[in-house]
Amino acid sequence: MAQRAVWLISHEPGTPLCGTVRFSRRYPTVEKRARVFNGTSYVPIPEDGPFLKALLFELRLLDDDKDFVESRDSCSHINKTSVYGLLVGGGELWPVVAFLKNNMIYACVPLVEQTLSPRPPLISISGISQSFELLFGIQDFLHLGQKNDTELNTKLNQLPDLLLQACPFGTLLDANLQNSLDSINFASVTHPQKQPAWKVGTYKGKPQVSISITEKVKSMQYDKQDIADTWQVVGAVTCKCDLEGIMPNVTISLSLPTNGSPLQDILVHPCVTSLDSAILTSSSIDAMDDSAFSGPYKFPFTPPLESFNLCYYTSQVPVPPILGFYQMKEEEIQVKITVNLKLHESVKNNFEFCEARIPFYNRGPITHVEYKVSFGQLEVFREKSLLIWIIGQKFPKSMEISLSGTVTFGAKSHEKQPFDEICIGGTAYLKLHFKILDYTLTGCYADQHSVQVFASGKPKINTHRKLISSDYYIWNSKAPAPITYGSLLLSLSSWTLWPFKKR
Repeated sequence: MAQRAVWLISHEPGTPLCGTVRFSRRYPTVEKRARVFNGTSYVPIPEDGPFLKALLFELRLLDDDKDFVESRDSCSHINKTSVYGLLVGGGELWPVVAFLKNNMIYACVPLVEQTLSPRPPLISISGISQSFELLFGIQDFLHLGQKNDTELNTKLNQLPDLLLQACPFGTLLDANLQNSLDSINFASVTHPQKQPAWKVGTYKGKPQVSISITEKVKSMQYDKQDIADTWQVVGAVTCKCDLEGIMPNVTISLSLPTNGSPLQDILVHPCVTSLDSAILTSSSIDAMDDSAFSGPYKFPFTPPLESFNLCYYTSQVPVPPILGFYQMKEEEIQVKITVNLKLHESVKNNFEFCEARIPFYNRGPITHVEYKVSFGQLEVFREKSLLIWIIGQKFPKSMEISLSGTVTFGAKSHEKQPFDEICIGGTAYLKLHFKILDYTLTGCYADQHSVQVFASGKPKINTHRKLISSDYYIWNSKAPAPITYGSLLLSLSSWTLWPFKKR
């Protein structure tokens, strides 16, 4: 893991160039390695002027940048990762890590130890995580206690010497540049153990480690032969470590039962110090087979003081937890609905809550409802044109429940009734909301006895897990063929690339 070059650029709107390079550093030895690793896809680091212009253009920070540019502004090029490709010298320089903070652009180019054509996945490039760590360290150093431009200029002048200590030959050793400054000013003084950049103090009190696993299941079910149902599990492991000492070390192991679904696309917090290579190679893009790594998944780390997300993951479970069928037929001012729900036999039948919401868009208020329900109870919100089927905490022994009825609507009032551009006519859905405590769909759990803590005192270990529905839709099977259910799924399910690294 190394960096090819680093830049600090002040953003200056209204000036001819809209910015000034305040600091830059290139690493020739790393550049030679990049030429070897990248082969024919290698693009050299440009001079400061072309780099400045290309970066400001890509970040849309040029004053005269008003026109739509297909390669940058189209929907297929939406960037959520702060990693860009810059057109310089007839080629594309990629990856460039860059972000704007307090009118200062922080940028660097990490070394990619393989060919860049085709582009490797970002999570497989460990240098990107190091780039963020270095840039955040520089940002903290520049703005810590800064009161005016004179102090900023002083710190910028100190950067060349500090990077010799903190990032020699492009390899980051310590992101806390204040440590390097202390080392330069007081070389004869023996310093205590260095504190991580993300840790602002130490804890005093009873030792305790809390681990919470939360899985969210998304699903789109259509009951149509020409449209495949989709579902996915996204998990997050949250930790809170109250441990004494500057750098206590903790190792948490996530395990799966024999029939558990392997974890994939694992993203970890920067405090994780190492990972098994088998964890890194598990991707949802690849086809599942019996050789997929199924744990245990070990995460050694030095925890920050606050609660943090240790890792995120996805998983391809074989079936959704609740299978559904929804049918709605229109008859003048009435609609007839039929709903069948079945809890899969492998799912824990003990909910904190479970309900199905059936909205009716682009219609008048509900004036009358006749219904028959096999289980639970139905609540009617007339003005909102909404039915809520409260299923409760358990499905019956048969694991199957049903609802049927006729809903009559009054005159439409555009001011009060819900409106939706997609749910027109027979295009309608049912949305499930549920939560199951002490359960995960993948079977993932953290064993208390497998948690290793290297710190003073014996900590109390608390573990929790839960499954929550998220964007769990069952669509009217009698609806006409949708324009694009794929685009609808994207609009209903907002995804964010987490600013964590895959190591």
